[in-house]
Amino acid sequence: MSTLATSRSSIVTHVWRGAVAGIGGGLVFGAMMAMAMPEMLPMIGMLVGLESAVLGFGVHLVNSAIIGLVFGVLAGTIAGRVGPVLAAGLAYGLVWWVLGPLLIMPAWLGMPLFMINEGTMMSLVGHLIYGLVTAAVLYALSRRDA
Repeated sequence: MSTLATSRSSIVTHVWRGAVAGIGGGLVFGAMMAMAMPEMLPMIGMLVGLESAVLGFGVHLVNSAIIGLVFGVLAGTIAGRVGPVLAAGLAYGLVWWVLGPLLIMPAWLGMPLFMINEGTMMSLVGHLIYGLVTAAVLYALSRRDA
């Protein structure tokens, strides 16, 4: 197999592993939101025009898969090493906490940016757990195929 074909195959592997890992992290984070912050899922639904918890959960899972896909590509070379990939997952969760609930979502919905309150602090915990679970699933998938 040529180097280009090997490189493409590796990227595709990182992409699908990341997307699956992101869905795993999104399921855990989504369940946490449904239990601890039930107002969040309908708000996420509002990103696509309908205040619905079910739609919000769907949007959340799509976003989780896309964000996980990017993580899979970025962390693909360290995915088989538990310490580094978990640390990267925590950092990635922190980055998405800043980008998501502090910047993108409030800007999209016409709300104040970078508001730190009880809800955003709970969201920080959820995003860190998302990053850890996503990284753990990515690690498990990488080890399984090794």
